[in-house]
Amino acid sequence: MSIRIALAGNPNSGKSTMFNALTGSNQYVGNWPGVTVEKKEGTLKNNKDIKITDLPGIYSLSPYTLEEVVSRNYLINEKPDVIIDVVDASNIERNLYLTTQLSEIGIPMVLAFNMMDVVKKNNDKLNTKLISEKLGVPIVEVSALKKLNLDELIEVAQKQVKSHHESIKSFSDEIENVLTEIENSVESIKNSESKRWFAVKALERDEKALQAVHITDEEKAKVEEIVSKIEEEYDDDGESIITDERYTFITSVISDSVQKGRSGLTTSDKIDRVVTNRFLALPIFALIMIAVYFIAVKVVGGPPFHDWWADTVMGTALADLATKGLEAIGTSEWVTSLVVDGIVAGVGAVLGFLPLVATLELLLAILEDIGYMSRIAFMLDRMFRKFGLSGKSFIPILIGTGCSVPGIMATRTIENENDRKMTIIVASFMPCGAKTEIIALFAAAIFGQWWFAPLLYFTGILAVIISGLILKKTKAFSGEPAPFVMELPEYHKPTVSNVLRVTWDRTKSFIIKAGTIILVASICVWILQNISVKGEFVHFDANSTDTILAYIGKIFAPLFAPLGFGNWTATVASFLGTVAKEMVVSVYGIVSGVGDDTGKIADLVKNNFTIASALSFLVFNQLTVPCFAAVGAIKEEMNSSKWTAFAIIYQIVFAYLISFMVYQFLNVLVVKQPFTIMTGIALAVFVVMLYLIFRKDKYKHNESKRAVQ
Repeated sequence: MSIRIALAGNPNSGKSTMFNALTGSNQYVGNWPGVTVEKKEGTLKNNKDIKITDLPGIYSLSPYTLEEVVSRNYLINEKPDVIIDVVDASNIERNLYLTTQLSEIGIPMVLAFNMMDVVKKNNDKLNTKLISEKLGVPIVEVSALKKLNLDELIEVAQKQVKSHHESIKSFSDEIENVLTEIENSVESIKNSESKRWFAVKALERDEKALQAVHITDEEKAKVEEIVSKIEEEYDDDGESIITDERYTFITSVISDSVQKGRSGLTTSDKIDRVVTNRFLALPIFALIMIAVYFIAVKVVGGPPFHDWWADTVMGTALADLATKGLEAIGTSEWVTSLVVDGIVAGVGAVLGFLPLVATLELLLAILEDIGYMSRIAFMLDRMFRKFGLSGKSFIPILIGTGCSVPGIMATRTIENENDRKMTIIVASFMPCGAKTEIIALFAAAIFGQWWFAPLLYFTGILAVIISGLILKKTKAFSGEPAPFVMELPEYHKPTVSNVLRVTWDRTKSFIIKAGTIILVASICVWILQNISVKGEFVHFDANSTDTILAYIGKIFAPLFAPLGFGNWTATVASFLGTVAKEMVVSVYGIVSGVGDDTGKIADLVKNNFTIASALSFLVFNQLTVPCFAAVGAIKEEMNSSKWTAFAIIYQIVFAYLISFMVYQFLNVLVVKQPFTIMTGIALAVFVVMLYLIFRKDKYKHNESKRAVQ
């Protein structure tokens, strides 16, 4: 028999961990219809007939966020066979609030009391049998992390499908009578399994929920009379009455079934006293990120390991193997050149940085899994709000350090539309895994210091802040940043399976791009660089200047001369970086005639770039329009061609101006070149940017006046 199970629960209750444990790889991710909230579905590992839907983490079924709306719409309209309510047993009072709401929908339910190990660690005691009796709902003690009792949970859920569901009686007799009166006043819900749900929503004056009910004007007037009468009697609005009744009931449930152990500071509290300290938090964060980049860029991404992997394995060995294989079957010169100089060189140069990218993703996944990154989002909220952004914006920006695509998609959690659009625009400013290989190459070739990589990380944060200050003072992005409320999870040891899954998911996209987009693009680059403008095949070398690619590069090269890299090779590399940022290094090697030998590419960079032009090149490629995949994500999340075009234009112009100032100022201050007209223009741009940053926010003033009125 086919069964549909809905997993519901609060954020950080372990719901997603349970979903992964139950479904394994039998899952797929999409979007809920009509909105951009992520939808996860899968089938039980050993039973394909059991379909599981992982609903978004929510605190209630009130229609305040997109997550709450899609969750309740699914439960009301799709009617799954059973709900598994995942409860954080260490925070039972808050979690049971959602439980009381779920029971009113009329769908059989089972409670999964998760994190019982934390309960025992805190010396708390839970009488789950007594709680189950009071709620009238079966409870199974589980550990999603350790995969304990999950089989029993599914068995109980299957039994519940066949059982008769009774809603939890969570209200006083007087309110229960009011709900019954409302149920009997609306003909269309009298026989509905969800009649209690609609009655509660009517008392709360939830217009969105009642839109799904056919109700006559006479019935509407009768319900209004009932609700107004009880509100007058309680001297409170219906929603507040219901909320108070729920918590009164929850208190009665846990009063004699939950015993709290120690009340002192937990280990997490003690750690937070240091890492969330207003003076120490940001320096500690900086040190941690420096350590992350030191390990990824210096230890793994530096000699001798990187030289062996990138130059020997992915470079010489792969090229020699391909050459010998093609010669053995007697292929023509141009086919050998296409495979060796085009495909192997392009894809090999990208995969040469695979260990570096995987290490970076692994370290960031560990920091996320132990709960540290949640603290940083909380700490940065105060700073971000000063610059026009909410702390909620930090989460997408943080995710963007792995890949801009999921970072941009993560903006869905931001309710304020202006904040969301602004975060979409700036999320790709952070150095993603693909950009990291450009940074690593230049850091070794020009600057010779590993610390240059984390410097670019903080440059990304600075670019986000500057953009926030500029955009927030325009009419299109005006308004107060959205309030940021989040639950800080307990610190815990990183879960190997979770960390490896996240690392693989993020690294996988890097590998897939190497085998798809970069493969195709490498072939296109080879064709363009081996065919002359006259249409003749020419075997490309570093001195070839009459190829189609060189011709195109020379047309646009003058545009980049003010940025310090006005040669056609660097121009072409930057242009093709919009296809995939990984291509910047590989294309630069291909068009310069050295293939995928990162050592030779580094020598080229050292010979053709100064400190000023190298930093300008890096900043431009970091801040400009991201790869095609990220642009697609921007289009999807903006849901507007106009806003997508604005985002792309803003990113290009912003990157160009910042790189222009970087090059012109460093050219005078570091390279010791004379002050020129271009330096003067850069100074003027700097003054204008300062004005845009520090000018008075007239829209904020107008909104304050409207609020007072």
